[in-house]
Amino acid sequence: MLCLRRVCLLTLRRCQARTLCSDLLLSQINSCTHEDEVFSLVGRNKARLSEKHVGIAFNMLWQLQKKRPFLLRTTDYVKNHSQFLTLCVLAENKVKDMEDEAIVDTLYSILRLNVEDHDSLAEALVTEAWKRLERQVLYCCALSQQHLDYHSFLCVVYLGNLKFIAYYVQCVSVKSFEFFRILSVLMVGISDVISQSFRDRLLHKAEQLLEEENEGHFNYARRMLQFLQNVKLKYHPLLEKCNRIFLKSASRLDIHSISNIFGLYEQLGFDNAEFRLLANQILSETIDDYYHPETFAKLFFALGPMAGSRVRERLLVTAAYMAEEFSSHQVLVILKTMKKMKCRNSHLLEKMASVLHKHLESYHVLQLVKLTQYLTGLRCRNLELFAKLKMLLLGYLKSSVIPADTAAIIRVLAMLPSFQVEEMITNKAAAVLPQCSLHHLNCIATALVKWNHHDQLHWQNSSELCAKLLQKLNDCGFERLQKTNSLNLLLEELTHVNGEWFEEVLNEETVAMCQRLIDQITWTNVSPLSFFLKKTNHRCPALFDRIASVTVENTDKIHPSEIYFILFLLSALNYDNEEFFKSCIQHLTSNLSYFEIYQLVLLGHVLAVAGYFPPILITTIFNVSFLSKLDAQLKVLPDTLKQRVCSRLMKLNRAVCLECPEFHIPWFHEQYCQRVFHNSMSRINPLRQHVHRMLTEILGGSQYSRISVLTPYYYEIDFECVLDENKKPLSYMAQNIPLDDVGGIHLRHDIKDEGRKALPPGAQRIALEFLDSRAFSKDYSRHLKGEPAVKKRHLEMLGYRVVQIPHFEWNSMVLSTKGEQLEYLRQQLYGIQ
Repeated sequence: MLCLRRVCLLTLRRCQARTLCSDLLLSQINSCTHEDEVFSLVGRNKARLSEKHVGIAFNMLWQLQKKRPFLLRTTDYVKNHSQFLTLCVLAENKVKDMEDEAIVDTLYSILRLNVEDHDSLAEALVTEAWKRLERQVLYCCALSQQHLDYHSFLCVVYLGNLKFIAYYVQCVSVKSFEFFRILSVLMVGISDVISQSFRDRLLHKAEQLLEEENEGHFNYARRMLQFLQNVKLKYHPLLEKCNRIFLKSASRLDIHSISNIFGLYEQLGFDNAEFRLLANQILSETIDDYYHPETFAKLFFALGPMAGSRVRERLLVTAAYMAEEFSSHQVLVILKTMKKMKCRNSHLLEKMASVLHKHLESYHVLQLVKLTQYLTGLRCRNLELFAKLKMLLLGYLKSSVIPADTAAIIRVLAMLPSFQVEEMITNKAAAVLPQCSLHHLNCIATALVKWNHHDQLHWQNSSELCAKLLQKLNDCGFERLQKTNSLNLLLEELTHVNGEWFEEVLNEETVAMCQRLIDQITWTNVSPLSFFLKKTNHRCPALFDRIASVTVENTDKIHPSEIYFILFLLSALNYDNEEFFKSCIQHLTSNLSYFEIYQLVLLGHVLAVAGYFPPILITTIFNVSFLSKLDAQLKVLPDTLKQRVCSRLMKLNRAVCLECPEFHIPWFHEQYCQRVFHNSMSRINPLRQHVHRMLTEILGGSQYSRISVLTPYYYEIDFECVLDENKKPLSYMAQNIPLDDVGGIHLRHDIKDEGRKALPPGAQRIALEFLDSRAFSKDYSRHLKGEPAVKKRHLEMLGYRVVQIPHFEWNSMVLSTKGEQLEYLRQQLYGIQ
């Protein structure tokens, strides 16, 4: 009986639909070319409008808006029109009579027209949809007929019926093109409430559907990025597939999509030089088209950090000209990008500061935090603006109950110039300490240490209170570490932790905790663990052995870029494990296509530091075509990364020339090194002057040693001297080597003037190097790191006997007097044990 009734109802609805489709009013609504025509029909035919007419009218209003460019849409005009309100009332009264599809389509249309979620019509549509979902009317109809299209599905996600969504994902064919359209919306819609296992299943399914990587997947790829950002997951395989789709979709890239993609890449910690090159080309060619504040702010954000000097200047001038027109959000975007560009254009900064006065009240607390970071990073000197910022931040701090917000506010208050600390701030900090993560504890500690150091605590007993608060903070940090039983959660907390407080107080304890959780190291967390350990500069053999073994067992599961970070850790801290390095090299050299051009240079350098030179990698890098592509990429890379890549290429070139002459790679960094050393010329520090005087005393005159010397291949050494076969010093004057003398100190020379004359038989060049704390790991072993070890190896290849003097020996109590230091130097120079 019930089944018969349902069939009758469906038949009746279909008959009604056919009748309505044939009426004149419906065709008139469908023929409208402007919103006012729709509203005119509604106004003249209120009494005749059925639920079908109402649904079609809403849909037509959205379709007319959809045809317009985003900036020319008039949704405010539409939803505030008197006849739109009439439509809403009619729809609300006819909700129960609407078909399933009409309910979902109407909900979709009004949401796209920016009607508020709490609007009575939206609530009525949602309520009716929920009722039908509960009775499984909409549920069964949609699944049996597979009639649920993309727009409807977006609304189902909005309704939040997760049981329905999960079932739908299982039921619909993976191969369905329409399904992928729906899947991409699903993933974004449910990202906030998704389980890890369901997330992984969706990612796997998305990877399969993106296998073709064609231009038609452009919007789906953008939604995949949004999903990854929502779940805070840097999933390389999917990111790379999405990026390749963007590269194939140049015709679909505009300022809105490019800025959106760059923003998502930035939040995910992902970058791609090829996409940068493509975006740079597209935006540079159309730079004159962006005269609206919104589009220009996006242009400034996307193009500014990679623009050449001429385009950069144009952007800065235009930004200053348009400053008054920028919204509060756009001002933040401009300042953030200026900080990224390391741009301290005083005129533009003053303009932005003056505009900020009218926007400050509209920012929420985290925007104020970011704004303070941008302004202090750009060295803004507008004290009036900082005074207003201080007032607003203190107001938020007083009412803040969220530990993360409290810590962030305290951290940026410490950045403000001439800030006098109120007792309320330390009281607030003390109250939230037990609830703080390690990152937030670090923020508060950084501020307290700075205030105490600069004597900015002025109330009674402030120093004593600050010391107690710091001790409480230390105790909270130790207690939080001791309670940790999950390596993954610990690594998540440690992602953004750095600074003196953590290094001095918790560094060793954190490494020890990682060692206690060593059994939890898997292929999924070995990369973030390596990244953290590299940051700490601690050499822990047990952890390194475990990292190496896990990596060797799972090289096929770990993404090549993550293996690079593992190699970087073990190479930089001079860890020797031949099986590990050979296994990684074998895997990576078979997958070089996963790396960008500049990343191959970084990989080659890391392996060279460890003493490995894979032929396929070396011949790939030192190739004219490769180096041409690298030059093109360097133009759009951030300055810091660009400098690092250039430096690593030079060091790799030097290592190959010295250690692998069989490759016949020429040394082509002469001019680069001259330019770098010319720009980095600095005064001789007091330690070098002190030691040089001692060497003069030991050797019998200043002509027997040289200070700050450049060797072939541009290694700089602190001191050089030459001893003959009888260990007598040879004079540089006698060897006819010219000296530049500044205050009695012999400065380095151009490499071509150095005149590497053949030494007398049995004579030996000695390189004397003082190694500061940066040359050693920070644990008790004080193990020599990779770079200083390579330098020693290369200097020995150049014919030097290398004497490296560790800072902890030179500064020890054993060498506390000048006489003891002289004797120590004498023993080191003459090889006396």
